[in-house]
Amino acid sequence: MAAAFAEAGVTGLLHARDLDTGAELALGADTPVSTASVHKLCLLVTLYREAAAGRIDLTRPVDLPATGRTPGRTGLSAMLDAARLSLRDLAYLALAVSDNAAADVLWDEIGLDTVNRTMAELGLTRTIAVHTVRELFAALAEDTGQDSPVDPAVVARLRVLDPAFTNRSTAREMTALLAALWHGDACPGEPGAALRRLLGLQVWPHRLASGFPFDDVRVHGKTGTLPTLRHEVGVVEYPDGGRYALAVFTRAAATSITLPTADAAIGTAARLAVDALRLTSR
Repeated sequence: MAAAFAEAGVTGLLHARDLDTGAELALGADTPVSTASVHKLCLLVTLYREAAAGRIDLTRPVDLPATGRTPGRTGLSAMLDAARLSLRDLAYLALAVSDNAAADVLWDEIGLDTVNRTMAELGLTRTIAVHTVRELFAALAEDTGQDSPVDPAVVARLRVLDPAFTNRSTAREMTALLAALWHGDACPGEPGAALRRLLGLQVWPHRLASGFPFDDVRVHGKTGTLPTLRHEVGVVEYPDGGRYALAVFTRAAATSITLPTADAAIGTAARLAVDALRLTSR
């Protein structure tokens, strides 16, 4: 796995967890990382946990004006007209296409404190939300100014890449969160099943899913991206019943926006980890 990361020009952190046997495989899994959009998973787990407790109605509609939305290239962030969507449809957009505007409506609905309290209840004491997506973007814009976001000197001063400043977690805690979701501990009953379904609807095939190009293997995931950072966490389910939670966090040496080899390294390392876990379970 380390060689796969090195060949792609990235440093990588990984944790893999067999959801049935508890077997684990780790590479720097306790190192704090800036989670970027991976933290939307923490937000959505909290939303659906609140729904399971009867404190939130996921079908409640929200009116969204055409202006004032958090920027982004997908979903409501890129749309031009006013809309009316339920909380669960906003959750779909936040997960499936990593819609920043949809996520911030939910951050405003739930609150940072509720998300952090939920993570603490689940034993994830190093998984901390510091700001919403709009606040993250504001810090990014402030640090970038009028300079190019791919200039190495600019990237070096970006606070959102520092886990001490921004939303953060570790690879081990992210697989623990996925395990709690898959075992029904994080979101019991139908809300948990609904959230697991949403994670299976993510559209991006270039990271985690690229390591498992098989029609009978299901990949559920959530990506995260910032300058030099490419992440994904998720669960891979095999037709023989094997289920594996994965968290892969990478940082590239190059500052280019497009680095397909770095994206592919996430899938390669994840596949190597799952193959190793499957060998040990036989």
